[in-house]
Amino acid sequence: MFILMSIHHPHPEHRDALIDSMHRYGAAISGERGLRSIHTLADAGSERLVGLAIFDSREDFERLAPRARAAVADDPFEVWEQVPIDGLALTEI
Repeated sequence: MFILMSIHHPHPEHRDALIDSMHRYGAAISGERGLRSIHTLADAGSERLVGLAIFDSREDFERLAPRARAAVADDPFEVWEQVPIDGLALTEI
């Protein structure tokens, strides 16, 4: 299993645009072989948004990631985000 977790800190005025972007990222690979699930989550205690994608393997992630990234390639994250995205690439141990 391979998990991609992306923690976002949107500027309040760009929150909806960022959520839309996260949904487009997920929709680009939803239902594909090797993707177990993909979620856009809001932290109850802050303004942070979390993207969570669970893949069967790192290889499945690497195969599907270009398609997902292409869906949001033109999005201005540097404008929308207060700080750079905190991305985690997690493997089960």
